[in-house]
Amino acid sequence: MKIYKLALNDIKNFLYSLDCDKSGIAIMSKKAKIHTLFIKDLHVGAANILKQDALSIGADLAVPEGVIVAKERYVNALLLGTTKHFEILSRKELAQPFGLKELAKNLKDFVKEQKFSTKIMGVLNANEDSFFKNSRFDNSNASQRIEKMIEDGANIIDIGAASSRPGSLPISCDEELNRVKDIVQTIYKNRFFEKVDFSIDSFSPKVIEYVLENGFKIVNDITGLQNDEVCSLVAKYKAQAVIMHMQNNQTNMQEKPYYEDIMLDIDDFFKQRVEKAKSFGIEDIVLDVGIGFGKTLEHNLKLLKNLEHFNHFGYPLLIGASRKSMIDMITKSAIEDRLSGTLAIHLEALKNGASIIRCHDVKEHFQAIRVFETINEIN
Repeated sequence: MKIYKLALNDIKNFLYSLDCDKSGIAIMSKKAKIHTLFIKDLHVGAANILKQDALSIGADLAVPEGVIVAKERYVNALLLGTTKHFEILSRKELAQPFGLKELAKNLKDFVKEQKFSTKIMGVLNANEDSFFKNSRFDNSNASQRIEKMIEDGANIIDIGAASSRPGSLPISCDEELNRVKDIVQTIYKNRFFEKVDFSIDSFSPKVIEYVLENGFKIVNDITGLQNDEVCSLVAKYKAQAVIMHMQNNQTNMQEKPYYEDIMLDIDDFFKQRVEKAKSFGIEDIVLDVGIGFGKTLEHNLKLLKNLEHFNHFGYPLLIGASRKSMIDMITKSAIEDRLSGTLAIHLEALKNGASIIRCHDVKEHFQAIRVFETINEIN
């Protein structure tokens, strides 16, 4: 007998390769993945019930000292268990008091398998003040830049005409539209939209309506559908909406950003904006936690590390950390020298649940992602 330890990324396929019983595969695969769920402000009565129920099935609940004697009315706790454990608890707790019924309804969402195909969103900026100069273009070289991105492996091309870098000043809707009109017509005339999807990085209804009329399919809104008129346009054209989180606005977002709990605060934001989107009839949604948009380095790192949390919404997750200042905060580097750091962040994001990567360097990302995914396909 010989033994070696496996790092399994796809337990089901490995079990199939062992020629296991098909009904057994479904059961065993749910026992293979361990989940850790942080529960904030749990009623102490609920903590004691959940602790006992978890232990009875082989899971566990980490709680502070004094819970058994109800030292504090509300406590924080950590629930540990497999997918199978969480499914059992989602049924058991439905009949329990102290808010456990609500917890039970949410447990399944946190263990639901989400699988979206990986997409690369290339960035092109039709302005002179975007923070990375190599992403800027004008209509004289637009076709060449777009063809190169398609050749390099882009699935989506995101066009922006107004800078959203920290401290940038807003421009008028007319000026923004004037910057994109020619490139939109070039895209339409060459029917580039038959090869890749085009996204508009804008929150201006005037600009958004123009591009959606001319073949664009995605609205990448850094205000997260704040404007009702934008919601109406996205619904009217059946476009995809990228809901991004940003604290305050681009002019002041980096002035001492603060969150009581960044994970919970952004989760609440997404809940509200997803409900708003649905109320307008928008169904095709992507979520973006907004790396660098009103966040400190610590905030950004926590979001990246715990990105999988946001999969419970059931929508694709987009990450855009391309050449951002958080890399410079970790290791001093000019914008032009941050490709390596960008790739490290984006591969970690894919590992933790992202499926759309917004970047300036399409060719390098295509290669890195292909190698990363090939490694993870092997069992």
